[in-house]
Amino acid sequence: MKPLFLPALAIFLATLFLVTVRPKNLPIGYSATAGAILCLLLGITKPSDILLVWSIVWNATFTFVAIVMVSLVFDEAGFFEYLAMKIAKIAGGNRLRLFILIILMGAGVSAVFANDGTALIITPIIYTLLKRVGITGRQALPFIVSVGFIADSASLPLVVSNLVNIVASSYFGISFLGYAQVMIPPDLAAITSSLILLWSYYRRSVTGRFSTHTLVDPANVIRDPLIFKAATPSIIMLILAYSLGGFYGVPVAYVAVPTAVIVLGLTKLNKKINALRIIRTAPWQIVVFSLGMYLIVFGLGREGLTQLLSTVLGWVSSLGQPLSTLLSGFFFALLAASMNNMPSVMLGNLAISRLGDPTWLVYANVVGNDIGPKFTPIGSLATLLWLYMLDRKGDIRVTVYEYMKVGVLIALPVLFFTLITLWVTG
Repeated sequence: MKPLFLPALAIFLATLFLVTVRPKNLPIGYSATAGAILCLLLGITKPSDILLVWSIVWNATFTFVAIVMVSLVFDEAGFFEYLAMKIAKIAGGNRLRLFILIILMGAGVSAVFANDGTALIITPIIYTLLKRVGITGRQALPFIVSVGFIADSASLPLVVSNLVNIVASSYFGISFLGYAQVMIPPDLAAITSSLILLWSYYRRSVTGRFSTHTLVDPANVIRDPLIFKAATPSIIMLILAYSLGGFYGVPVAYVAVPTAVIVLGLTKLNKKINALRIIRTAPWQIVVFSLGMYLIVFGLGREGLTQLLSTVLGWVSSLGQPLSTLLSGFFFALLAASMNNMPSVMLGNLAISRLGDPTWLVYANVVGNDIGPKFTPIGSLATLLWLYMLDRKGDIRVTVYEYMKVGVLIALPVLFFTLITLWVTG
């Protein structure tokens, strides 16, 4: 280790603590910026590193912010609430059918609108739906927990499904279609195993009937018909544009940001959605957080951690398949669970880039950092916000013990089946 390793590690741990605990609701971007400034002052990183790091994170951060803004507009229009009402109607009073449909809806939303979209937009909609049909308190817990779980475990298929995916694919120059071709089969394995295991765990709690008398006509929850009608074509065009752009090496941000601008512009026609409020509430802190945290991680890696991780990964790679894929995936998952998946995937990228043929490791890194956060409450920012939101609701409380129990019993086998599928199909 180099002389500044211990100061770099101390700054990293202190920043991670502030980001996780958020004393007095301190914005995560402020914590990361403070840590990055300390690294610059101590010489752990150099001013020239700012441009280097920005060239790595800009595509991921702006894509993520744009996708969240689009999802917020569609949410304001009633698009997701309409879907929730539709699946409640299809369930026809059967709790198990509703449970399955909610999980599948969460998986679909995660694929297109990222895991944060499912955790932060779909969760309160499902919460409201459950109250409407008389599923409240502890009875609602299996449905809510399953939404939070599938938000991460099903966020594998597309580059835009998780900020982790965008960061990794951007760093290694993986195209949208190239990424999807490899990751859709593991994602299907993750969804299937998640569904089976969540049902097995909660099977006694999701039996019986629920009241359908209080359900409203799905058409009645549409607040902006123009935006609502534009949602499905926009999603299709967005995915097609991502795919075509991949042939020419077009960064996904060049597709996502203009789409967000167009969708926000459409809100001006009916004036039923406050576009300025959506712009203000967009997760701009992620831009600052990504730059600041990556500078800290970059400095920590330069001081010796990257070399250490590369050594570990090199040893794992020498074991042969499928052991290499399994062990590396679990290694990245534990890293994410212990330090949050954003710094974890960043460190993983730096370490993998030192190895000769890193392609399969890149995907193992993504799988580990998408599913690994389910092991602990600090594994991802989306989970921390999800837990905070539930705490504010009052009548549904998920303790750390309950969360980690589900994580160990369900996320571990889901991770195993997903990595095995990656090895078989990748």
